[in-house]
Parts: sequence; C-alpha cells; structure tokens
Amino acid sequence: MSSTVNIRPIGVVRSTRLDVRDDNWDSEHSHIELDSSQFTEEALYGLSEFSHVEVLFHMNQVTSTESGARHPRGNAAWPKVGIFAQRAKNRPNAIGLTICKIEKVVGLQLWLSGLDAVDGTPVLDLKPWVKEFGPRGTVSQPSWISELMKGYWT
Repeated sequence: MSSTVNIRPIGVVRSTRLDVRDDNWDSEHSHIELDSSQFTEEALYGLSEFSHVEVLFHMNQVTSTESGARHPRGNAAWPKVGIFAQRAKNRPNAIGLTICKIEKVVGLQLWLSGLDAVDGTPVLDLKPWVKEFGPRGTVSQPSWISELMKGYWT
C-alpha cells in the first residue's frame, strides 16, 4: 500500500513549551493562531459556546519513529506493547490529538488549557468536543498507562 496524503496546516501552536519532552503540560500556556491567508475570524464563530475542542496536530519536531513494540518510556516494569497500544510521540505519522479546554477565542487566536504541543507545532484541524462522540459504554485501560500518566499533566 502506497499513497500520499497532502494536508495543509490550518495554523500554528504558540506555547511556553519550546522543546519536546514529556510531563508537566498543565504548567504551559498556549494558544493556536489560525493562518490568516486561509481564514477569517468567522472560522472560529460559535466555538466559544463549547467547553472543549479536539486539536489535531503534526508533531514536526519529533525526530525518530517506531513501528513495532517496546516498553513505554523504556520502563521494563511496564509491558512491551505495540506503537498503536500507546500514545508515544514517536509514531509512524507523528500525529497528535488532544482534547483541550477552551479558555477564550480572540480574533484568529484560540486560547487553550491542556494542549501538549510545543511552540511552532503545525495544527491540522480543530473539532468541538461533543459528548455524543465520546466513548459509549464502559471504558477500560491497563494500569500501567494510568501510572505513566500521573505526571503528564501536572
């Protein structure tokens, strides 16, 4: 299977986080600046009526990719799992997806809490978080991922 997908970023992340590293994302301040050559303020009309937004972005500063299995963060205490059973940044297509709290919308800027993307990251798309698109039924996950995530946000 070989095909190419061409995607034009819609904007860029502006953040106090300047380098690629894990953890403590809630200590950062960030917003998204939409590309004014593609959009006017109308593109964000109505988004402030939602509490959260899904941000799809390209992790362009990640320099290596993985396609097999490994211990998350190299921790042998956690099971060896495939790249698609973890949320590692070293993904085959380096695409990130985070649900963020909307703080405010000002012109072409979307101010957020909880965005785990570094300054200069290209933004691919924005979608309002709609609870009906959330998981239906019981949600489960292995205990190692809860342990890994303990310091991710704070």
